Amino acid sequence: MIAARSLGLPVVFHESNAIPGKVTRFFGPWCSAVALGFEVAAKYLPRAKNVCVGTPVRAQFLDGAIDAPLDLAIPDGVPLIVVFGGSQGAVAVNKLVRESAKAWFDAGAYVVHLTGDRDPEADSLKHSQYIALPFYNNMAALLQRATLAISRSGAGSLTELAVCGVPAILIPYPFAAEDHQSYNADVFTKAGAALTLQQSELTSEVLQSNVLNLLQSPQELAKMGQKAKAIAVPDSADKLAQLVREVIET
Repeated sequence: MIAARSLGLPVVFHESNAIPGKVTRFFGPWCSAVALGFEVAAKYLPRAKNVCVGTPVRAQFLDGAIDAPLDLAIPDGVPLIVVFGGSQGAVAVNKLVRESAKAWFDAGAYVVHLTGDRDPEADSLKHSQYIALPFYNNMAALLQRATLAISRSGAGSLTELAVCGVPAILIPYPFAAEDHQSYNADVFTKAGAALTLQQSELTSEVLQSNVLNLLQSPQELAKMGQKAKAIAVPDSADKLAQLVREVIET
């Protein structure tokens, strides 16, 4: 940033989170523009040139994943719960899910659980309606099939959930810098697109009952999915590219 300023070069920051990080807050006013993933972030950057563009996602999230169908053994028509903890997985969430899952199976749901590769008990649950994988490459098709997601609330994960219109139970990572995942989750909760459960107060019983309540309320799930879609900015990449072009041409 400092080098660019010294050379007279334009600079654009992209801030995905609902609360900007320290670097963005400090250098934002020096930028030609700050592109925001969430409109609410602007209030933390009062002296910057803020433009809300959303956060870009990979193209397969936008085209219905037509060329990459879901290749998991999940019957048509059954409820599907997708659990993922972001790029690192989430061992604490994994444990709660395994303790809760039997009631979800009894309700007819299937669970695809992306455990990450750091959970020593990742293979401890065996059930015909349960698929545990460290990671899964075709997240677009998986989320487009999902009935409900249980997820951390990193900006990338939330963007994918919104674009796919997936209702979610969000469990913010409690040790994220400046608790930014809670701020992200708050955007979705206030919009009616998700429920937020704080890990410090969460038990398997609470998680189990919240999931069952939603599975038994298809109208509520549909409403949450619609509100998630309303948060999405499907043309985010185009908006960001246009902002960069404008900055260059100024």
